[in-house]
Amino acid sequence: MSTRRRAFTGSPYESRFGFARALRVGNRIVVAGTGPVGDDGSTVPGDAAAQAERCLALILKAVTELGGGASDVVRTRMLLTDPADQDAVGAVHARFFGETRPVATMQGVAWLCRPDWKVEIEAEAVVE
Repeated sequence: MSTRRRAFTGSPYESRFGFARALRVGNRIVVAGTGPVGDDGSTVPGDAAAQAERCLALILKAVTELGGGASDVVRTRMLLTDPADQDAVGAVHARFFGETRPVATMQGVAWLCRPDWKVEIEAEAVVE
């Protein structure tokens, strides 16, 4: 039987919607869709690149807390509200994962949890 371990970032949505930021079962870590939420619960200001930077920092914090690292990330999904932001968000993704090269999906969406969010990212990792 696998032990489940969870990580939380303090996002107001975690308790409000009843979920963990990340869950580790065995050697697999799954990270929920992560928006650009600051430590105070507000949206991180800036363009899509700045928001992607915050999303990925939160994701890696959770992965690290559960015993993994950037090199263990095997999949990411990037949700964008404006397709014009794809190059900027992709460049941030490359800074975080350029050597790891996880499989990745970038998708346009009509809206995210807050109207000022430009990007939300989720990830999966396998710790060997």
